[in-house]
Amino acid sequence: QVQLVESGGGLVQAGGSLRLSCAASGSIFSINAMSWYRQAPGKQREFVASITSADSTNYADSVKGRFTISRDNAKNTAYLQMRSLKPEDTAGYYCNALIQTSYQRSYWGQGTQVTVSS
Repeated sequence: QVQLVESGGGLVQAGGSLRLSCAASGSIFSINAMSWYRQAPGKQREFVASITSADSTNYADSVKGRFTISRDNAKNTAYLQMRSLKPEDTAGYYCNALIQTSYQRSYWGQGTQVTVSS
């Protein structure tokens, strides 16, 4: 069984910073890519950032220059460093990992809430 455990969400003032973590555990041969998504009330889940095993990164236009995704392969963990937070960043943040076990498939974390006050 593979599990993703997220942490780091909370309440922060506009302009502040927060770092989210996503740790994968279980029967894992390799993690091919990890991504962050977010979903605000009444809206669809949207892509935020991703990182591959080769450290290639992609970001949504709305977070470019403010958010940084990184990974620690030894810990099977991905991070999302969020800076200059805005009220519109308020959402549930979800980790997704493309994991190789006996085959390749994606897994979702449970989500962690980020609330940015104005």
